[in-house]
Amino acid sequence: MNLDHVFVCGNPALDFAATLRARRSTRFEMFVTPERLNAWYLESGLVDTITPGQDGDVREATAVREAIYRLVTDRRLGEEFDQQALDLVNAAARRTPVTPQLTLTGRLTEATPEQALATVARQAVELLSGPDVPLMKECGNPECTRVYIDRSRGMRRQWCGMESCGNKIKAAAYRARKKSAPAPAAR
Repeated sequence: MNLDHVFVCGNPALDFAATLRARRSTRFEMFVTPERLNAWYLESGLVDTITPGQDGDVREATAVREAIYRLVTDRRLGEEFDQQALDLVNAAARRTPVTPQLTLTGRLTEATPEQALATVARQAVELLSGPDVPLMKECGNPECTRVYIDRSRGMRRQWCGMESCGNKIKAAAYRARKKSAPAPAAR
């Protein structure tokens, strides 16, 4: 059940924050239904199974997502955390997280949407208080607002992902160069 969720940010909390796409322009919301939200939790690998969600789960998840994005932006820009966003993420992180269980066939992670959200909030707390903070960068595509962890050699990565943004930017630059190149002289 792939619903176009993309996981290129290097941290589940950043991928979660990226589910509102193109924040500066068209704003494309990925969590339009409880089913889409639960699909993200499943596709992210946080859970193996999840109980059906409600509209309230979507409202809460989008509020926590926006708080995570605000805190990530504050941290990335070296600003003080927004208190309201901080309170919201911490409240979600205090709830019971996903708990993996050992079964006869291996590991199984069953959860409710609330437990999955608590797990994402805890990952945000770990990220924003951990060693990866200096590695956070915003995608170089002006239409994209994903923040990712740049673990590339020399921290030279410019895009959240080559498939999602890098190829588009490179192709556009190539077309622009071809268009402005002088036509070959006729003989």
